[in-house]
Amino acid sequence: MKIAILSRNPRLYSTRRLVEAARQRGHEARVIDVLRCYMNITSHAPSIHYKGEGLSGFDAVIPRLGASVTFYGTAVLRQFEMMGVYPLNESVAITRARDKLRSLQLLSRKGIGLPITGFAHAPDDVEDLIKMVGGAPLVIKLLEGTQGIGVVLAETRQAAESVIEAFMGLEVNILIQEFIKEAQGADIRCFVVGEKVVAAMKRQAKDGEFRSNLHRGGTANLIRITPEERSTAVRAARIIGLNVAGVDILRSNHGPVVMEVNSSPGLEGIENATGKDIAGLVIDFIEKDFVVGKTRTRGKG
Repeated sequence: MKIAILSRNPRLYSTRRLVEAARQRGHEARVIDVLRCYMNITSHAPSIHYKGEGLSGFDAVIPRLGASVTFYGTAVLRQFEMMGVYPLNESVAITRARDKLRSLQLLSRKGIGLPITGFAHAPDDVEDLIKMVGGAPLVIKLLEGTQGIGVVLAETRQAAESVIEAFMGLEVNILIQEFIKEAQGADIRCFVVGEKVVAAMKRQAKDGEFRSNLHRGGTANLIRITPEERSTAVRAARIIGLNVAGVDILRSNHGPVVMEVNSSPGLEGIENATGKDIAGLVIDFIEKDFVVGKTRTRGKG
């Protein structure tokens, strides 16, 4: 197969590993900077051009889209889909996952365990919003934040009111969530490929920090997950529409709760923690699932 990997940086660990895994299995893999793509949106003959040449002949496309390029990146991916190229993760599903509020609403509708979450627009509603999520301490998240950036733990009601009002004053959208104290600064990243959790790791925040992201100094270790956690991760990825996903789960007193479903999960942490060839499993899935023009969410918003 001829596989396009949409990535801004060919030197990134995840991108390099996917290229290696594809080539080891006899496929042709090419890294394409999504922001250098430009499109001819024509009826019956959609096309993509890249640095002065037309892109054609690809069988599959692996999107590795950073949060900052979601809008343009999913537009390019959609163009590949219109050209009949098989997408590992579809543009609609990536757009769903990147919208934290939308993804939580979708998961909630299907009964997936979630932390109590509030969303409001007017500062007048802050006091009731804080009560809604169980009071302080609570977590405040920017809707557009990634890798733990824009996530604040407010330990008192006064601190929560001040931070919420400050964010609202800047006219940014935020979520207010209950703080799962019993998680003790740890979460579980379940790496889903197809209908299976192929690997899982426990991420532990460093001392004095509640965010467990590896980019924030957290550590990762192999963990054995429960059947309920496994089922929750697989269902969450399926509901969002992702073939490959990193589902972040907290262990709460009332069972596993999903914090986020990531459409471009990094490979370095999970491969190092588990010793598994995750990139190879992703390519194996493409080989089995590949059908020209196959999309599950075509026409859906």
